Amino acid sequence: MFEFESQQARTAELLRQADHQRLVREAQQARKQERRAAKDAAEGPVKSPRDHFGRAA
Repeated sequence: MFEFESQQARTAELLRQADHQRLVREAQQARKQERRAAKDAAEGPVKSPRDHFGRAA
């Protein structure tokens, strides 16, 4: 009986650890996306040099 309870406790602990790691990973990904969005917004769109010249005949 003790082994079963020990197994249940270990399983619960592993589930808590996995949940915590998932939350940390999601937070890191969210921060990375925010940094990318802020960087893209600050720099603005890039224009091609071809946009500045008209087409030749």
